Amino acid sequence: MKKLSNSLSTLLVLLFATSLAAQERTKPTLEELIPGGAAYRYTENKRYQWWNDDAYLTLTGDSLLAVQAKSGQTRLLVSASQLAKRMNLGSARALWPDRPWLLFSQAEDYVVYDWQADSIVHLRPVAADAANRDYEATSGNVAYTLQNNLYVNGKQVTDEPDGVLCGHSVHRNEFGIHKGTFWSPQGDRLAFYRMDERMVSLYPLVDVTARVGQVDYIRYPMAGMTSHKVSIGIYSPADGTTLYLNTGDATDRYFTNLTWSPDGKSLYLIELNRDQNHAKLCRYNVLTGEPEGAPLIEETHPKYVEPQHPICFLPGNPRAFIYQSQRDGFNHLYLYNTDGQLIKQLTQGSWMVQELLGFNFSGSELFIASTEASPLQSNLYKVDIKSGKRTPLGTQGGVHHAQLSPWGAYLIDSYATPTAARTIDLIATKKGTTRRLFEAQNPYDGLEMPTIRVGTIKAADEATDLWYRMVTPADFEATRRYPVVVYVYGGPHAQMITDGWLHGARGWDLYMATRGYIVFTLDNRGSSNRGLAFENVTFRRLGLEECKDQVRGVEYLKSLPYVDAARIGVHGWSYGGHMTTALMLRYPDLFQVGVAGGPVIDWKYYEVMYGERYMDTPQTNASGYDACNLNRLAGRLKGHLLLIHDDHDDTCVPQHTLSFLKACVDARTYPDVFIYPTHKHNVLGRDRVHLHEKITRYFDQYLQP
Repeated sequence: MKKLSNSLSTLLVLLFATSLAAQERTKPTLEELIPGGAAYRYTENKRYQWWNDDAYLTLTGDSLLAVQAKSGQTRLLVSASQLAKRMNLGSARALWPDRPWLLFSQAEDYVVYDWQADSIVHLRPVAADAANRDYEATSGNVAYTLQNNLYVNGKQVTDEPDGVLCGHSVHRNEFGIHKGTFWSPQGDRLAFYRMDERMVSLYPLVDVTARVGQVDYIRYPMAGMTSHKVSIGIYSPADGTTLYLNTGDATDRYFTNLTWSPDGKSLYLIELNRDQNHAKLCRYNVLTGEPEGAPLIEETHPKYVEPQHPICFLPGNPRAFIYQSQRDGFNHLYLYNTDGQLIKQLTQGSWMVQELLGFNFSGSELFIASTEASPLQSNLYKVDIKSGKRTPLGTQGGVHHAQLSPWGAYLIDSYATPTAARTIDLIATKKGTTRRLFEAQNPYDGLEMPTIRVGTIKAADEATDLWYRMVTPADFEATRRYPVVVYVYGGPHAQMITDGWLHGARGWDLYMATRGYIVFTLDNRGSSNRGLAFENVTFRRLGLEECKDQVRGVEYLKSLPYVDAARIGVHGWSYGGHMTTALMLRYPDLFQVGVAGGPVIDWKYYEVMYGERYMDTPQTNASGYDACNLNRLAGRLKGHLLLIHDDHDDTCVPQHTLSFLKACVDARTYPDVFIYPTHKHNVLGRDRVHLHEKITRYFDQYLQP
């Protein structure tokens, strides 16, 4: 009896302690869940970068350490105290695998530092207000822009009038473009974009911080209107000369995916027509600016071709390169020679190559991230170029992002799974062995968190599986009936449901679940990582098929006994703002409340590159633009709709929201509106917490009993 009594006492103590711990767990606040919040709980990270195939570097406290890849042995490279405030250790980059040098990027210069000799190798000054900085490690040359002109090593290269930009990113960052300068492999020549916007219409944005509001004009080419003209210059720092490639006189074209030949004598680029249904891989002689023969590869498609990846030459083989294409319906790798002849298709299947990470030293293997295992995942593989055999690397499952060592012996693999916020492993690519480098703690440890599950339903076509995510309160009771907020994006180049951390759920989704809501998200047809046919089913009629799929999601919700069908709301931003407004108007009896942020209302007000890819022009697709124009449906508004827009939105200009308000006034319907002054296409920083509090209050006001 004594033993039983002691055991019972112990059990009671454990139960009491467990109960007390549960009582002590608190619900997360917006300040903890939203970036910019005063108590934001971010996921820990550890920064690693490769020095060479034998060692990588990591910053620990105020010390930069070198770690042997094979043994894990660590040694101090340099400390902050050693630098004596001359350089910021956090900006150090290792760009020379065979030298003990670090590059420090500072406000007014680049410094190359020898850590063994504790001395500065060289210093390259940069203007304090320089933008688009581009340092080249082989030559030590540096390019940057001041206002609209290009500079190299402090020398002004271009002298352009207002409305002409050199060295800047072009085509509104579509087609994989994210920069405007491109150094040759030897660092002796610089290719750069020149963009003439003088013919593009000026769009007025108002700066309300001035004593008297001032107009800030941006160049914004709307669908079907005159766009900018881009050309490509080649600058030689040695003699100060510039020539421009002879790309012909046609103006309505896009140039993207610039790649230098390994010998630095030719420049490859993909030219895309304005209809975006015909792409050409072209090669130019950089000494003469003339094309080197006919296009090497041409692709056409009845809807659109979307080149996003530059070609990639095989190591040690300047006559062979990898070309990426969706020609068979999924993004895959193709091996070509420099005569434009297809050698072989390297990958194939109903899955996407998401990233080409690089090659091993001999060029016999390449490394990729792909969705082969699942469209919700991104896993790592090595591919034998000769046989095409794929070998998985590292932990499978989750969403992986990797850095390949300079000669391909190792991968530093940073990944997340639904239950692990961040894990970083070192993978030996030859044997496939791994070593754990870092594992982040759960940033929400100690908080009462909701439950998250994923599943599939059928799309409106009755055939396609669509993934959904459902976030339910921690104290969920199947006998209760809960209000639902549908969080939607729905457009191309985005995927809301993944096998990453918490299945991709955002902080606000978690917060709303703690307030007694169910938050539901569905990746409809038209979204990313499911192949070209899945994406372009929406072609020329944006928002229509997507809404049908979202309604299927609501029908599923209504079949659940714990969902209150009379209290369903919807929220989204940008494309999701369009979807939110469209769902409120097209299905006014399904949705009682909506919050649309930065919404596209009328696609003819959207910009050329994105808008015309998916909608063609208003001149060639008048019926499509008319069917997708939400101003026409303003009279159908029945529920409560809040539109939020930033007054300096240069992506989805305020004209969208303002035109809709006018249409509602004319139709005698009554939406609400809120403006965020000084912000662009999203509300960032400290104000982001205010944004989500505003959204929350709107749903609380009209969706809670």
